[in-house]
Amino acid sequence: MEAEQKIRRDNRGLSGLDSSGHQPERVTDQRLAQLAVAVLETEAEAVRTLCARIDDSFIRACRLILDCTGRVVVTGMGKSGHIGSKIAATLASTGTPAFFVHPGEASHGDLGMITPQDVVVALSNSGETSELVTILPLLKRLAVPLIALTGNPRSTLAKAATANIDVSVAKEACPLGLAPTSSTTAALAMGDALAVALLEARGFTADDFARSHPGGRLGRRLLLLIEDIMHTGERIPQVTPDAPLREALLEMSRKGLGMTAIADSDGRLLGVFTDGDLRRSLDRGIDVHQVKVADVMTRGGRTAQPRQLAVEALSLMEEHKISALPVVDADGRLVGAFNMHDLLRAGVV
Repeated sequence: MEAEQKIRRDNRGLSGLDSSGHQPERVTDQRLAQLAVAVLETEAEAVRTLCARIDDSFIRACRLILDCTGRVVVTGMGKSGHIGSKIAATLASTGTPAFFVHPGEASHGDLGMITPQDVVVALSNSGETSELVTILPLLKRLAVPLIALTGNPRSTLAKAATANIDVSVAKEACPLGLAPTSSTTAALAMGDALAVALLEARGFTADDFARSHPGGRLGRRLLLLIEDIMHTGERIPQVTPDAPLREALLEMSRKGLGMTAIADSDGRLLGVFTDGDLRRSLDRGIDVHQVKVADVMTRGGRTAQPRQLAVEALSLMEEHKISALPVVDADGRLVGAFNMHDLLRAGVV
């Protein structure tokens, strides 16, 4: 009988019926928007209150991590664990070696990942999460500094911590007051505050960030060099200055960069001939079969260097409305060429 009643209750839930078996009223679009705004305002207020919590405990936590010769081990259960995993990832990508350990697994062998040289950051809104409380004596035996992010400064976890950061919130954004919402947002924001404060203290730079994100677009923009994408050897469009304009046009067509470089017998760049130069030449009524490319080329012009960042070259091209550039070495010799499509394929644009 009880099983049948449970099935009926489950079926009502699946069909959209409320607990009394009635179809709930349809929520209006306006009400949905109001609920969303209320959540955002509640969570924003929770984050705003954290500013007053940047106190001696926060500074102590920063100092513990800066003095750490090992790694930062972040742990937390449930939703706090998900937040902790993100905090560990943020720390690791901003110059503070860190990883996440599940507190349940820690009691079954993973505690061996923690060494006396490490610092532990534990997250628990209640501060009484049993899986965390269980490992507190073991952390104390290792003499590992413990940083706690809790919503209860009088909790077991807070009292055991070397530094406890108060991330309590007035209320959850969940209208039932049950689902972790404001509390997890506050913990996440405080974790970001720690990471950025440490980033600045370590002198972490954009290049450092790019080196830890080589696969991302930012990494490519900050690490990719012109020599990584330029056309070299036979793929460089180039002619000599006494070549007929017709030959230069054929070279442009064969290499497909929208330009050709003009170099002397020693390989030194003298100028370029581009699609724009071609249009201007045709406007002047130039005979492409008779004139030499030296007579219509753009002398000098913009160039790039092999070890120059691709993103710097992109800025130069955008500023001067250039679609392709020759690449020269320190002696002005032509060593490569590339165009905007090469930057696009490399993910720089």
